[in-house]
Amino acid sequence: MSKIKMFALGGLNENGKNMFVIEVDDDILVIEAGLKHSDEHTLGIDYMIPNIEYLKQNKKKIRGIFLTHAHDENSGALTDIINDLDNIPIYGSKFTIDIIKKEFETDKLKTSNLITIKANKTLEVGNLKVFPVNQSHSIPDNYGYAIYTKDGVIFYSADFVFDPMMRGAYQTDIGKLAYIGKQGVLCLLTESIYADKKGFTTPHHRINSVIRETLNKAEGRIIFNVLNSHLYRIQELFNEVSKTDRKIVIMGKRLQNTVTEAIANKYLFVKPGLIGDLSNINDPDVVIVNSNEREKPYSNMLKIINGYDKYVKISDKDTVFLATPIYEGREKTYFHMLDELARLKCDVVTLPSKTYLSHHASSEDLMMMIDLIRPKYYFPIRGEYHLQVANAEVASKLGIRKDNIILKENGDVVTFKDGVLQDDYEKVPSGSIQIDGESSDDVGELVLKDRELLSNDGIIIITATISKKDKKLIGGPEILTRGFVYVKDSSELIKEIKNKCTKIITDNIHSNYVEYNKIKSTIRDELSKYLSVETGNKPMIITVTTEV
Repeated sequence: MSKIKMFALGGLNENGKNMFVIEVDDDILVIEAGLKHSDEHTLGIDYMIPNIEYLKQNKKKIRGIFLTHAHDENSGALTDIINDLDNIPIYGSKFTIDIIKKEFETDKLKTSNLITIKANKTLEVGNLKVFPVNQSHSIPDNYGYAIYTKDGVIFYSADFVFDPMMRGAYQTDIGKLAYIGKQGVLCLLTESIYADKKGFTTPHHRINSVIRETLNKAEGRIIFNVLNSHLYRIQELFNEVSKTDRKIVIMGKRLQNTVTEAIANKYLFVKPGLIGDLSNINDPDVVIVNSNEREKPYSNMLKIINGYDKYVKISDKDTVFLATPIYEGREKTYFHMLDELARLKCDVVTLPSKTYLSHHASSEDLMMMIDLIRPKYYFPIRGEYHLQVANAEVASKLGIRKDNIILKENGDVVTFKDGVLQDDYEKVPSGSIQIDGESSDDVGELVLKDRELLSNDGIIIITATISKKDKKLIGGPEILTRGFVYVKDSSELIKEIKNKCTKIITDNIHSNYVEYNKIKSTIRDELSKYLSVETGNKPMIITVTTEV
């Protein structure tokens, strides 16, 4: 019998940043290593990744990171964390590992620890056996993982739908799921993103009819914006364009590499001659396909809209097809993008979220998964907390006892001893590391507060020069403001600020020393109170005093 600990370092009560830890005695398996896209409130942050302090403290126990698929929400943090974990093995399907390898090469990271595995081939890591199973998603070779322990199977399901029309590398292996269900499943973990939606996701995730209608109606170019790894939607586009005389031009190195590799490995199928090049970009019937950078939703589309793209300029004869979702926290950006497109007078096609769904499990999909796997315990993961609750209600309807349904947040540890759930109320460090620029270090809350203060109330810089010999104020104080008030219209206010600063500085100059720290703190405190009363704002105040 074993002691099993399970917890999320990201992905609970949020969308994205997925990372789950399963610890069986002295073996740790990490499943997913995702990022979360920044939103309008993160003030310049590129993206967020999980806090991996627990993993750094226990890295000798880690047997590997197992990736379900190569969407950024599930694998985008790898380049930021792998050096801290001593380049432990990373396992995934061929398609997944090929994408991760290119990311590693771009960041000049070692790739020898990237290991390709196959579905239905048992893998032995430490004292555990791991069995990958194919599940249907918008990306090929999407794996769920059955982890065999002495107390039963733990099945970690990937993002999934049940769709009999998705074949080959996109097909769910229902037979293997049923086989796992007959082997005694201790716990099933499934996504919650669409748990509140009735019915099956299929056929609402298919957009081929909208693509066909757009191709028939559009008289000019079509600019098709899609996530670079959503190959199933790219295949839908290829299928419909192949029935017309149009050509497709793929924009962006990352998307071009993904499509080229997918065609070479038969994940995508394309009619010969369908894909053109830059010489076709201004053809009146071309379909231009572009995608976004991983950490900046809508960035490439906004670059085109704002006229900064080197090759594509939108005209009123173009049609823009937005096949990307509305990112949580980026709603303002999305609707601003629609406003700008309206100003350009081009036609716009969007996918209403109530009509067209992404490739995630709705309530009936979840019921079917539970029925196949037959778990003793059920753990809703991935999604906002109210969606985790909706997922729990789905399981309850199928007869899983409420005491056996696990609802937790990031960092909350679930413990099984000898196959029985224990209430130990243990917690590990979790939270977000905020990535800005090339550094993998956390930007931190203080930096964000400073940015918020600057964006809301501006800054005042006070400079003064003091004689080192005589200990007298010989220059300034000079007042410089940015983003606070228009100086020419606020001369009386600036004059009063200068008077207050002069008094504070002179009061803290003594015959043999100057109290620099007291000057800074007193100016900050007194000016903050004064400006709050006079203007209602609290700008950032920086004081610079020098001796010459």
